[in-house]
Amino acid sequence: MERKLILASHGNFASGILSSLELICGKNDKITTIDTYMTADYNLIEEIKVLMDLNKENELIVVTDIFGGSINNEFLNYIYTPNFYLVAGMNLPLLIELMTRLEFADSIPEMIKQSLVNSTSTIQFCNETIQNKTEEEEF
Repeated sequence: MERKLILASHGNFASGILSSLELICGKNDKITTIDTYMTADYNLIEEIKVLMDLNKENELIVVTDIFGGSINNEFLNYIYTPNFYLVAGMNLPLLIELMTRLEFADSIPEMIKQSLVNSTSTIQFCNETIQNKTEEEEF
């Protein structure tokens, strides 16, 4: 059973962030992107169904851009599928965490939880962080 990562977003966000991820972590054939709603006749339900059918035998981590968005909601239909894991809130630190741990994790759910903790800590209001650090150093 292979472990695969799918990045799914509105517009070109998924393929764009994959470009950045590959620059940092290198190319990886275990990552697929879905850039949705790029044409007037786009069918989200059908694209996800095909993707899920192709990955029946894999451990699949799907990362979407927005919790509660149409893409995330459509993947929620598969939430009880064995070996399927859905994460919302795609960002580069999260993807780096997932990529660097994907091959070696004993437990996918634990890996995802730890990746969320680690990547969330990288989100900072820099003005406040730097000002607080400077004030601490003055004492």
